[in-house]
Amino acid sequence: MNQRKRNYFDKQVEHVLNKLPKSVTQMLEEIPLHVEDYPSKEIRRAKKIKYIDDLCGYFSGVPIGEQLHAQPHLPTTITIFRYGIFALAVNKNGEFSQKELRRQIRITILHELGHYHGMSEKEIKKIGYG
Repeated sequence: MNQRKRNYFDKQVEHVLNKLPKSVTQMLEEIPLHVEDYPSKEIRRAKKIKYIDDLCGYFSGVPIGEQLHAQPHLPTTITIFRYGIFALAVNKNGEFSQKELRRQIRITILHELGHYHGMSEKEIKKIGYG
C-alpha cells in the first residue's frame, strides 16, 4: 500500500477515535491500538485466512476477565488492518465511500474490544459488530 493511502486511512482512524465515547477511548489508552496493512502470515495461518484483505482486525492477549487466572502472557493489543477495512468500504459497483470506511473502522475497533471483554464472535455479531 502506498504512503498516501496509509496516511489517508490513518487520518480516518483518528477521526473515528475522536468520535468514540470517552469510555471507549479511555479503554484504548490501556490497550495499544496498532494499524497494519494486512495480517502477518502467522495470523493468517492461525485464523485460516487465505487473502490478506479477508481480516479487518485482530485481538491479541488474554480477555480482561481471565487475566487474574492466566499465566504470564503476551501484551494485550488490538490491531486493525488497512487492506481488509478498505475492501469493505468499496461497494459492488467498485465505488469507494469514506463514510463506509469510517463505519468499518469503528465496527472493527469495537469488535476487537468485544474480544478484550471476553465476548465470542457470536455474541459480538448479536450486538451488531460482527
